[in-house]
Amino acid sequence: QVQLVESGGGLVQAGGSLRLSCAASGTRFAINSMGWYRQAPGEQRELVAIKAIGRAPDYNDSVKGRFTISRDNAKNTVYLQMSSLEPEDTASYYCYARAYSDLSGSWADYWGQGTQVTVSS
Repeated sequence: QVQLVESGGGLVQAGGSLRLSCAASGTRFAINSMGWYRQAPGEQRELVAIKAIGRAPDYNDSVKGRFTISRDNAKNTVYLQMSSLEPEDTASYYCYARAYSDLSGSWADYWGQGTQVTVSS
């Protein structure tokens, strides 16, 4: 099993910045993709940004040029630097990982508990 723990959410004014962090922990696992999804009230969960090993990151069109995803593979950690935040970015942000567990012998999707980002106008 893989556990994902997010941090860094909060309340910020429009135009401001926040940095989200997500650390993965567990026993005998290997991560391929790590990234972030978000879900606003009444909306479906959507991809924000994702980074797979050996590939360029993918971004939701609405955050291109404003958000940057990065990974520290040695620490099994993914970051999301969010700048020029807009009220429309308000949502719960969920860390995601696609990982192989040696214990289960299979790949699976893992999710964090979510961290709230609120952007005031």
